[in-house]
Amino acid sequence: MAEEFNTESMLDMFLYESGQLLEKLEGIILEKQDADCFDDSDINEIFRVMHTIKGSSGVLMYENITKVTHKLEDVFYYLRESHPDDVPHMELVEKVLAVSDFVTGELDKLKNGDTPDGDEKQLVEDLDEFLGRLKGEIKKQGIEMPQANRHVEPTQFYITPVAGDDSHFYRISIHYRSDTQMSNLRAYSATYALKEVAEDLLYTPDDILSNEASADVIVAEGFHMLLQTKSSKEEVIALIDSSEAEEINFDELTKEEYGNALGEFGREDAMPAPQPVEAAKTDDKEAKKEGPKPGDYVVKTKEAGKGKTLAKNQPKQQSIISVNVEKMDALMDLIGELVIAEAVVLQNPDLKVPGLELSNFQKASGQLAKITTELQEVIMSMRMMPLTNVFQKMRRIVFDVSRKLGKDIELEVIGENTEVDKNIIEHITDPLMHLVRNSVDHGIEEKAEDRTSIGKPAKGKITLEAKNEGGKVYISVKDDGKGLNKEKLYQKALEKGVIENKPMSEFSEKEIFRFITLPGFSTKEEVTEYSGRGVGMDVVVKNIQSISGRLDISSVEFEGSEMTLVIPLTLAIINGIVVQVGNSPFVIETASIKEFVRVGEDDLIQEPSGEEYIVLRGECYPFIRLNEKYDLPDSVNKIEDGIIVVLEHEGSQVCVLIDKLLQEQEIVVKPIPPYVRKVKGLSGCTQLGDGSIALILDIAGLLMHDGERR
Repeated sequence: MAEEFNTESMLDMFLYESGQLLEKLEGIILEKQDADCFDDSDINEIFRVMHTIKGSSGVLMYENITKVTHKLEDVFYYLRESHPDDVPHMELVEKVLAVSDFVTGELDKLKNGDTPDGDEKQLVEDLDEFLGRLKGEIKKQGIEMPQANRHVEPTQFYITPVAGDDSHFYRISIHYRSDTQMSNLRAYSATYALKEVAEDLLYTPDDILSNEASADVIVAEGFHMLLQTKSSKEEVIALIDSSEAEEINFDELTKEEYGNALGEFGREDAMPAPQPVEAAKTDDKEAKKEGPKPGDYVVKTKEAGKGKTLAKNQPKQQSIISVNVEKMDALMDLIGELVIAEAVVLQNPDLKVPGLELSNFQKASGQLAKITTELQEVIMSMRMMPLTNVFQKMRRIVFDVSRKLGKDIELEVIGENTEVDKNIIEHITDPLMHLVRNSVDHGIEEKAEDRTSIGKPAKGKITLEAKNEGGKVYISVKDDGKGLNKEKLYQKALEKGVIENKPMSEFSEKEIFRFITLPGFSTKEEVTEYSGRGVGMDVVVKNIQSISGRLDISSVEFEGSEMTLVIPLTLAIINGIVVQVGNSPFVIETASIKEFVRVGEDDLIQEPSGEEYIVLRGECYPFIRLNEKYDLPDSVNKIEDGIIVVLEHEGSQVCVLIDKLLQEQEIVVKPIPPYVRKVKGLSGCTQLGDGSIALILDIAGLLMHDGERR
């Protein structure tokens, strides 16, 4: 049954499923890293993961992945079959993670369109050596050595029907679980496993490699094979992977029954003379009534006593499809354009004609606004992803770095199911990785004695927590290490020349802690590959600020430090207030606005240097006139004629003078074109309903520029 081997149609599925399996694998490994050994369920799951990736990569002819995963599969095969004692658990953990890293690297090459050409020889040799010691331990304990876990390299093969006197004939039906991914690939693995013992083999659907849709057919109707072989039922069963199967049915046929069944599998030339229609129907009914004949072999992988449920009678389950991220981004862009178009329609100047009857229009526009909002919420929910995978990577970093530095550290994870926009996740992964590495290397004490001497437990602890509050996501990395020394930070900042020669008393605690985010600043005497509270922390801050987020730092010396990323739920659409200064509209994010107030000249303080402050309820705030800052004519000159907007960012506040408030609306954030010179205090732009362009104020930039001006 020849068919074209089309890898392109299967590569995306292979990458997706292999990535999911590797994430599951690392989760198991890191969860049990401190245990004495893996339990039976863990061993079976790791074996299944390796077996699946091995089979998939074998079909696609990625030999180095196949060899590595098969060798690790061998290790867990012997663990599963022999249950030896005294297996070096931590060494086994490292072997599994080494294989995971290798396969992940090869998958990354495939994603980038490159050839997976990594050299697996050294890793296979290390696994061979480990497996040799494992077999020696099995023999030493007097356990019977299981039969070898055989694997044959993928080759092209053709099966010809040559029947002998000792040939057996089987009808095999495999019904996979309804949530099985890539069932067509699993079906092909079954045919591939039987090739060595098959004299003749036919199967349906017969386009499992060239047609991705065959996967849905297999899940709904099952995968059916006709097999002619000299092997026994038990030998055939042992060759078929049943890990994802809900039920496998074996029917032994006579030679005549096998010949009659060939037509069902597209072998018209091998069929005997057709039976009369009525007779065929009668035989079929009788077969259904009789059920399996004596000797028929049925393998059920579900709970005993539960009959198989037909696909059409199964309860309705959630259907999930994979969608290219680029399509999701394009859809999000279209939603943004729709929001802009809606504003253009609803705020059209033609609607402001006096005496115009708009009751019907208002009803229709209200319905349009409702649909647009719901559509936006749906697409936003589709883009939301839990932080589980990101936090999983952090587990691995803590494991690797702590072992290389010789530190005993545990990681506590809280709120890993918190959901964030996918684009946000892509921006925070690297900064979060940097913060976690710093906590391990720079936060936790070098020696356990340094901790126990001040009453701390010998094992260090890092807590990674995520929570969602007020439209923001808070991700904190907290360690119970030595904390930050304010005097040391101040002296280091003076030495580096990153601050003015001011006494320490003029800086708040938060400002001193923020020194570590300045370029080139570090408290580490000796720079290592993991050192970074300062070496690269400025990059962390820039990355976070690029998505309108911030980094909060708090610390108590000898008790520990906490770094908190405060980031928006999404980047695409924000709630904003449109204000006007002169003839120019500006947008301020609603979350940054603390209050609107009107003040008089008596509340204004002017310094000789030109700096201005506003006094509100006894508190003094920096004051910025946007018309002067951006040279905007035709704006209010007297403070009484305008409105003061009190803005807040990272605990700092600033007052801004505007002419008037226009409206509140959803804002589609667009980047400022690169050919426009970057102006501090502006983070982007948007199109308003009347077609005009409004600039979006960057509160962090305003505060920074105001501080530089002072």
